[in-house]
Amino acid sequence: MLIVSVIVCIDLLAGTGRIWLPLLATGPALAAATSRPRGVLGVGLLASLLGAGIAYRHDMAFAHLAVVLAALVTVTLAGALASTLRARRERVLAAVRSVAETAQHALLQPVPETVGPFQVAVRYSAAAAEARIGGDLYALVPTPYGVRMIVGDVRGKGLPAVGTAALVLGVFREAAYDEPDLLDVVCRIERSLARNLGGDDFVTAVVVGCPGTGRLEMVNCGHAPPLLIRDAEVAAVETDHPAPPLGLRALSDDSPRLQVMPFGDGDQLLLYTDGVTEARDADRAFYPLPEGLARHLCDEPERTLAALHEDLLDHVGGRLHDDAALLLLRQPAVTGAGESVTEAGKSVAVRPTADVDDATAA
Repeated sequence: MLIVSVIVCIDLLAGTGRIWLPLLATGPALAAATSRPRGVLGVGLLASLLGAGIAYRHDMAFAHLAVVLAALVTVTLAGALASTLRARRERVLAAVRSVAETAQHALLQPVPETVGPFQVAVRYSAAAAEARIGGDLYALVPTPYGVRMIVGDVRGKGLPAVGTAALVLGVFREAAYDEPDLLDVVCRIERSLARNLGGDDFVTAVVVGCPGTGRLEMVNCGHAPPLLIRDAEVAAVETDHPAPPLGLRALSDDSPRLQVMPFGDGDQLLLYTDGVTEARDADRAFYPLPEGLARHLCDEPERTLAALHEDLLDHVGGRLHDDAALLLLRQPAVTGAGESVTEAGKSVAVRPTADVDDATAA
């Protein structure tokens, strides 16, 4: 419409509109990119009428006008067809996105702000353009044996990585609820991957369990060490007995071992994938996760991860080039009255984990 209006204005002001008549065809051509078929036909009709009016005003030869009108009609019909095909593709894309949304909720289920006695927050970014899920995975499951969680990274990207992530998450959710021992959960995942993965495929992962008040259990299978935040100090939780990634145990004599660590009031644990620590800025410098976490640390995990994620995007210039997952777990400080105290000063009643376990056992 803008180009059509400009040509009309040129003719009214300078009287040279007939020279620009062929450009009227750009109106319906551009309308095909944004308008529906009816809109394209409307722009083409308007351009034809205005072109005929300009030609009549300047006594243009009929043969010349016929060529211009034929070009306008041809471009308009082609634009209407292109608009129809574009609208059809948009409907298909909308359906695909709907399926992707469903897959996202099925695989990477939303995590509530509180799970059992803990505050929890999650941030996930897929590297593939327009994707909602990728090769990184996370899950958090309340079970009769306490809250259990996993954060992992599948070798590779794309649909094969998504399929492997779905396999790991499915097995973890079943095993976490069925197996009293956290090592048995890891072993079930290992057996499933050994049956279903190729020889070069594997998954690095950290599996964490919270069986009771004041302690955590952890099994690290070739993954980056979690970060423990205690008294505003950030420290990596290294393992004394590193285990091979899931899916590669048959190639190694090392077996995963259970690591037990204290986890008291106010403590926080950050699980993450290498898409975070290997993110580079314009100077090819890695993102300093411990320093970034210390800068944005607060008593609300959701706010902490929101600020940390924004800082990460600023570091890389706005877009990550690898899948990245962050999961932050916090044990709220509990007063003598059995209330957890948040940063905003609000108190929320909590039930100690030991009481929950005792009730479950009963």
